[in-house]
Amino acid sequence: MEFNETMKIKLGFDREQEVRDVIQKVYEALKIKGYDPISQIVGYILSGDPTYITSYNGARGLIAKIERDELLEEVVKNYIKTL
Repeated sequence: MEFNETMKIKLGFDREQEVRDVIQKVYEALKIKGYDPISQIVGYILSGDPTYITSYNGARGLIAKIERDELLEEVVKNYIKTL
């Protein structure tokens, strides 16, 4: 592959649903524990530091199963749908 080519990433449908489910569960766990879920998830995506995510209800373990680029792709895709 040439460095001037654009890489193409495509998640499978089942994987997209899994990513959505994880985001929802992590969001709810953070909310229940009194954190700002958006800020915490953004902090995690930017840094990769799992301590941004609570371990409550297994949220930290769940989000660790998903690559950060997959999380970001799903967030951006759903944001674009709202425009």
